[in-house]
Amino acid sequence: MPVVDVLNLDGKKVGQVELADAIFGAKVNQHLLHEASRWYLRGLRAGTHKTKDKSEVSGAGRKLWRQKGTGRARVGSIRSPLWRHGGTVHGPRPRDYSYALPKKMLLGALRSALSSKLAEQKLKVVDAWTLDTHKTKSLVETLEKLNRTKSALLVAHGENRNLELASRNIYGVKLYDVLKHDLLVLSKDAVARLSHTLDPEKKPVVVPDVATIAPAAKPAKKEAAPKAAAKKPAVKKAAKPAKKKGKG
Repeated sequence: MPVVDVLNLDGKKVGQVELADAIFGAKVNQHLLHEASRWYLRGLRAGTHKTKDKSEVSGAGRKLWRQKGTGRARVGSIRSPLWRHGGTVHGPRPRDYSYALPKKMLLGALRSALSSKLAEQKLKVVDAWTLDTHKTKSLVETLEKLNRTKSALLVAHGENRNLELASRNIYGVKLYDVLKHDLLVLSKDAVARLSHTLDPEKKPVVVPDVATIAPAAKPAKKEAAPKAAAKKPAVKKAAKPAKKKGKG
């Protein structure tokens, strides 16, 4: 594993850190770097360009002269693309230049970019971006102690408001874009985060199996006490009067 020195913000060595071979010692793939940079630049294009066609330029729509008999070429409109101030044929139209790039290609390009910076000795690791103030002057002095030459990319893990405010007014210093800058400065926490995120052999997190829980037994229903059968009072039927036989 490559070993680099860890510096404090005064440029003094305070320790060392080992970098993962899979991220900072990978083979540099120039094709992936080209594809990733092309994808990034195309995504930055606004795509708002537009020219006017024949129906959008100013001018009357009448026929300038009759079709035959004048000896001149036939013409139907002053807005013809053949004429001065006429419309434009097949001109640019508003469009979106961005396109999708596979995630594996992006991660591979980032590994190649980090490896190339380390191979060219343009990568530094600082202990932490603990800035006391958000003033730009203080960060400029810090970068001079870290031997910044042309441009620098600062990488920090988590939110760092002082670093964001202090770096946004310095020409050539950004919090993004690895390939564009001459010097790459990572915090120690950012190195650990990159080593975990960009590891190509990173094993997925295994979710522990959950034991099947038997459903709780339903409470037994209470049996209703048998009700005593109420004795119905015997109803005596009235005796029907006997019919008399004989002639009525």
